[in-house]
Amino acid sequence: MKPGLSSERAVILAPNGRDAAVAEALIREAGYYAQACPDFTALAREIEGGAGVAVIADEAIKTVDLRGLGQWLHDQPSWSDFPIVLLTHQGGGPERNPDAARLGQLLGNVTFIERPFHPTTLISVVGSAVRGRRRQYQTRAILENLSESEGLLQTALNAGRLGALELHLPGLELEVSDTCKSFFGRRSDDPFTFEDLQGSIHPDDRERRQQALDATLQRGADYNVEYRSIWPDGSVHWIETRARMVRGPDGRFKSLVGVSVDISARKTADIERDNLLDQLTAERTALAELTANLEQRVGERTSDLMKEVAARERAQEQLRQAQKMETIGQLTGGVAHDFNNLLMAVMGNLELLRKRIPEDPRLHRLIDGALQGAERGASLTQRLLAFARQQDLKAVAVDLGGLVRGMIDLLERSLGPRVALRLDIPDDLPPARIDANQLELAILNLAINARDAMQDGGSIDIRIRRYRANDGDVALKPGDYLKVSLIDNGGGMSAETLTKAIEPFFSTKPVGKGTGLGLSMVHGLAVQLGGTLELSSLIGSGTTATLVLPVTTTAPEAIGIMDPVRRAARSAIILFVDDDPLIAMSTMEMLEDLGHRVIAANSGRHALDILNSAQPLDLMMTDHVMPGMTGIELAAASRAVRPSLPILLATGYAELPEGAQLDLPRLAKPYHQDQLRDRLDQLLG
Repeated sequence: MKPGLSSERAVILAPNGRDAAVAEALIREAGYYAQACPDFTALAREIEGGAGVAVIADEAIKTVDLRGLGQWLHDQPSWSDFPIVLLTHQGGGPERNPDAARLGQLLGNVTFIERPFHPTTLISVVGSAVRGRRRQYQTRAILENLSESEGLLQTALNAGRLGALELHLPGLELEVSDTCKSFFGRRSDDPFTFEDLQGSIHPDDRERRQQALDATLQRGADYNVEYRSIWPDGSVHWIETRARMVRGPDGRFKSLVGVSVDISARKTADIERDNLLDQLTAERTALAELTANLEQRVGERTSDLMKEVAARERAQEQLRQAQKMETIGQLTGGVAHDFNNLLMAVMGNLELLRKRIPEDPRLHRLIDGALQGAERGASLTQRLLAFARQQDLKAVAVDLGGLVRGMIDLLERSLGPRVALRLDIPDDLPPARIDANQLELAILNLAINARDAMQDGGSIDIRIRRYRANDGDVALKPGDYLKVSLIDNGGGMSAETLTKAIEPFFSTKPVGKGTGLGLSMVHGLAVQLGGTLELSSLIGSGTTATLVLPVTTTAPEAIGIMDPVRRAARSAIILFVDDDPLIAMSTMEMLEDLGHRVIAANSGRHALDILNSAQPLDLMMTDHVMPGMTGIELAAASRAVRPSLPILLATGYAELPEGAQLDLPRLAKPYHQDQLRDRLDQLLG
């Protein structure tokens, strides 16, 4: 027999004497094919070319390198275990010869025959080896057929866009094909367990699918179910799975084997078809009713149209109101800045005029009245900045309980006699880090909202409690807080209204009665302070609004009495920068009136030229909003030239723009000469 993939010949290596020829003759007489090899290299070549068994004398391989043969034996396919018959001298078996044991480990499927031996022994061993090799060839053929069948099955599955799956019992271990994984939004290298499959089922389909699966696992019924799967990206897809139970040799259920297919396109078409049929049915029914009751239907439709028109007009009015408020909110920041600049010029000149006119009471009353009007204008700009959420918060340690108790008179006057006010405030509360003025306005706002929710009167409870936030609080950082709750017994809000309550411009009040900004501004204040606003309500049970505010370990600030004795400040050389000539004139007059020497610059570039010169300077005072170069940019540039020069930023804006990295002392416009003097004294020492 020639070498080949299914060769059953015996290849022989016995270099001494006539051992090879005798062995070849014996094997041929027994009806097997045999071939003697002249050396080990030829033997290895014949084995690799195809053989059924190798017969080797141990003296032929004692001094040769067996690594090549050992590697070939190690790399055999799973169906192959090549047999070797090793002829040893008496006492050369693995039981007494360590070298033989080593050869057995290296060569694998080895049978040892000690010489001298009877010819029938050799024939019997070779025959067994050849028959074993024949069974290996048969196993290879079976595996190749299975592999071909599996390839055909996979081709059929791919052609039909079917994904294969198998659920092993009883451990519920899921095995799926790459195509099946794709139906659930997974890549081929993504893990996909039975728990992953269960978790991807749409909540509305889980019970129905589980009932079908239980019936299959318990009774062996065919599994045929359609359900929706939610992919990791959130999209929803329809899946159809058909499977049957497979029993093991013991008759018990072994696994559930089946296929899955993505039927999203078909289900979408079915749903659209059903919707179209429902629409057609509804239209036919409506047409029949309209034909039977045309006059009644016309009247009802006319009434519906009138309601729709009224609703649309209300919506348009609300939209106009919201757009108007949004436009005002966008304009207030710039308007407030312009007002502050104008008021700065007015107040500065009036203060200087009051100091320099003769002691005429009538003239002083006129100037004081003008100053009071300017002060009211300054208060108005602060309200505009608060509306635009550009207010400058001064968060300090405050006794929150004392602040609320101090508001009792204001709250009682604002709520009126039909609303009872009750306080529940412990005495041992830690201080809170808040802006007292803004928080008073927020509490007053919440109290008035509660009053408006109780048309026939009622009660409002104000309660303060400690609270500790942990990692589970989404809106708060872990730490200690105080909760200020305002609880009313009004009509309450629905769940839908509650979810929109803090949205800007949302209001349940009639058009023109509210802007819808109150709760959103309170919420923004709480968040800006490091807390949050919580709302809870039920229809008929009232509403609870809770401000959550951070606690501080700093002692509350005490209100002290200003020392009326003021030391005389030293005269300084001040570089004043402002592009507005009115403000420049009044401010320079105030600075010179305070005893300082003033050098004026009308732009940032002009100021930089002075800074780069040898001119001595003790302080620079600059406006922020100027053409070409802002005050912040000028301050940053001056730090490179004169890093130790004090800088005072005077601006009508309450907040610096985003990205401003310099922490500069500020003086808010409009300011009095006393405020200017105090700020300069702090900076000049």
